[in-house]
Amino acid sequence: MIPIRDTAPCNSTPYVTWGLMAICIFIFLVMQLIPYELSYKIIYLYGMVPNRYANPGWGLSNGMPFDGYLSFLTSLFLHGNWLHIIFNMWFMWIFADNVEDRMGRWRFIAFYLICGLLATMMQWYSAPTLQIPVVGASGAIAGVLAAYYFLYPYERVVVFFFPIVVHIPAVTFLGLWVIFQLYDITTSTYVEGVTSNSALWSHVGGFIAGAILHRFFLRKDEAI
Repeated sequence: MIPIRDTAPCNSTPYVTWGLMAICIFIFLVMQLIPYELSYKIIYLYGMVPNRYANPGWGLSNGMPFDGYLSFLTSLFLHGNWLHIIFNMWFMWIFADNVEDRMGRWRFIAFYLICGLLATMMQWYSAPTLQIPVVGASGAIAGVLAAYYFLYPYERVVVFFFPIVVHIPAVTFLGLWVIFQLYDITTSTYVEGVTSNSALWSHVGGFIAGAILHRFFLRKDEAI
C-alpha cells in the first residue's frame, strides 16, 4: 500500500520541508561516495547507539565517547540504505508540506526536531543495550504524520494498492500505518524468531509526540 499523493491544498511554499529533505539526501549521497570505512565510522559516531549511553564504558572502549546525547539529533539526518531514504523522503514529500503550511516555517522545524528527539528517546528506552546504530528521519516524520492525521483527517490519500489505485481518507491510511507499526512491534517482541530491522518504537514514539504536541505549534490563526 504505497501513497502516491494527497489532495490537501497547500497555500505556501514548503521551504523547510524541502530543506530538510535536501539535507538528508545530500548526506546520504555523500555517505555513498566516501570510503566504506569512513562511512561506517560516521554511522557509529553520529547514529544513536543505545548501549553507548546505557554503558558509557562500553562506548568509550569502542571509540564512541559520551557526546552529550548529540547523536539523538544527528541520527535524524542519517539513513541506512536506498530504500530507507526513499520511503522516508517520499512520506515527507506527501505529508509534511501541509503541516508546515499550518504551522509556519519556524514552528514546523521546531516541531519536527522535537518529535524526532522524543522518538529517538523512546527507541533508546525500549532497547537501551542495543549495540547497533539507530538512524533515520522516521521518528520525526511519524510526528508529522500524526499532525496530518488530526489536521486533515478527511483529505484523500491516493494509494497504489496493487493492482489498482484507490482514494482513501487520510484518517484511514494513517490509522492503518499505526496499526502496522504496532503489529510489527508485537510480533517482533512476542513471537520467537521474528525480528525487525526498523526502529519501530521510534515510529510509535514520534507519532505519539506529534499527536500530543501538534496543536501547540499551529500558527495563532490556525489554533484549534
